[in-house]
Amino acid sequence: MVERQDRIFALAAHVFGKCSRWVLEGSVVKIEYHSDLKEVQLGGELVRLLSAECQSAPFDRLAWWDGLGKHCEMAPTLAVARDGEALAVLALTGGAGHYCALANWYTFRFRPILSPAPESAALLAELAGDLAGKAHRLTLTGLPDEDGSASRVEAAFRKAGWLVTREPSDTNHILPVAGRRYEEYLQGRPGQLRTTLKRKTKKVRVEILTRFDETVWSAYEDIYAESWKPEEGSPAFLRAFAEAEGAAGRLRLGVAYAADDPSHPIAAQMWTVEGGTAFIHKLAHREAAKPLSPGSVLSAALFRHVIDVDRVELVDFGTGDDPYKRDWMEAVRPRYRLEMFRPLDLRNWLVFARIGLRRLAATAKRG
Repeated sequence: MVERQDRIFALAAHVFGKCSRWVLEGSVVKIEYHSDLKEVQLGGELVRLLSAECQSAPFDRLAWWDGLGKHCEMAPTLAVARDGEALAVLALTGGAGHYCALANWYTFRFRPILSPAPESAALLAELAGDLAGKAHRLTLTGLPDEDGSASRVEAAFRKAGWLVTREPSDTNHILPVAGRRYEEYLQGRPGQLRTTLKRKTKKVRVEILTRFDETVWSAYEDIYAESWKPEEGSPAFLRAFAEAEGAAGRLRLGVAYAADDPSHPIAAQMWTVEGGTAFIHKLAHREAAKPLSPGSVLSAALFRHVIDVDRVELVDFGTGDDPYKRDWMEAVRPRYRLEMFRPLDLRNWLVFARIGLRRLAATAKRG
């Protein structure tokens, strides 16, 4: 009787509030949904779990999601399952029954965040079960599986009764440094790249900063506007992130000048370093300066810095299969897209029909 009352109260809280309580095998699993991230920032184990103290990649932290909400017009919904010290978190956005990963083009990867407690992984299924009362569909892209994230989420949602589809969505180019110094790494680069660096390095002057600098950042924005890159999605987000990383000592901001014109920057790059990994976030050069190969020369200087000075174990070039990344990187990791559907919800049937037709077309093409 008591258990039945607890479930009734949990359902009422789920419908009318933002918190549910489920009594399972003598323990209490508490489900929370936070749309105001200021609530999370008040302290406690959750804010600690989502801080730089526990997460060594920017995409796993509360500050990253808060920035997406403030600067990229993405309304956050932080779904949290608790059981004692165990925590499982999914950062979502969206509404009207369809939630997506709280991530965009700046995010290298998306994954659930779990506390070290061994029970945390099991909480994902409880979270998936509770989400069935809030959503008929979830779309999560950019999931890695080298750490088991994609498989873990897929299994949790299947266990909770969701229909799940999984497919590759992107690629992630990386460099495992494997204890090499920069000169050893350079010898393994393609001959054409090494020749370019040998010919052009003396024609380009490079500066690397480990702090945020207003003048250099303005130069970066000016260079980006003249580069081959598409229009920047959210300059305010990127600047706020660079300022915060600079204050934390994780920023590596590179700028290049023509040797005969040291007052006119022609290439700029933004990297960050933490947890033994260097993340390459942004790079751009002026098209007019292309004959000097300033982007390649600047990249080489930053690789030298993170390998020989920061002594990183891995360099992560983010997502995208751009051909130039293969010159610098040595391995590729897949990223996955998971689509989760409530199988009996009428709103999903049209999507099911499209998936079925797409598979039929793929089968016919292979035949």
